[in-house]
Amino acid sequence: MSAPILETPRLRVPRIGLGTWTLRGAEAQQAVETAIGLGYRHIDTAAMYGNEDAVGAGIAASGVRRGEIFLTTKVWWTELAPEALRASAEASLKRLGMRYADLILIHWPAVDMDLPAALGALAKLQQDGLARAVGVSNFPPGLLERAIALGIAPLAALQVEAHVYLWQDRLAALCRRHGLALTAYAPIAKAQVNDDPVMRAIATKYGASPVQIALAWLLAQDGVVAIPKSGRPEGQRENLAAAAIRLDAEDLAAIARLPKDRRLVNPSFAPDWDA
Repeated sequence: MSAPILETPRLRVPRIGLGTWTLRGAEAQQAVETAIGLGYRHIDTAAMYGNEDAVGAGIAASGVRRGEIFLTTKVWWTELAPEALRASAEASLKRLGMRYADLILIHWPAVDMDLPAALGALAKLQQDGLARAVGVSNFPPGLLERAIALGIAPLAALQVEAHVYLWQDRLAALCRRHGLALTAYAPIAKAQVNDDPVMRAIATKYGASPVQIALAWLLAQDGVVAIPKSGRPEGQRENLAAAAIRLDAEDLAAIARLPKDRRLVNPSFAPDWDA
């Protein structure tokens, strides 16, 4: 089993990937190795996750060629000065045991960052072959528009929280307009969908789980990729199988009617989301 592929002008990426936030050490390595064995070809990590060495080891142990894996990592918001960004990316690749990442993102914007300088450093990573593509994460609409308008880095993707309770209309429209993939993290709303009567009713109709319905809804949106985290083979298999579910118009409308204001990831250093 494998995930469908999203192709944009700058990216070719499996639409379901394995998120690895909170997975550590042997658990992370085993989760990655198992996921690849089940058919995953998209793995997401970050310097801040503290698991890049384990993720790299899991990819190496899987026996699948590096060129078949789409690997994303990210540079933390305190490391966005050009020299620091470069050093962070190089350190990530060393921990991963990789010559390059398929996608390197700015993980979060910093209030005082020099955006043109950070984007220039990001572009240099791609020019020098450390990243096949580059992008940003957790940028609100105004900042993303500014980053695109500067034209300094060929942005290929935006990663942001998105799920049935938080649909990012403005960001999704921006991504579609400019050919960026939108990668949804926390795509199953930290499993809160399991307790939702609307999601449970739709899941029963399809002989699926609410988690699978949540993922199927995201994949029904144009240009969207989802990276659910699961360390269990059963959960990984369930998530991957969600790609085969096609929701009808009635169910898409029922999910669209759910409130879309439940933000689950909002740290103290987060940007003004409405900016």
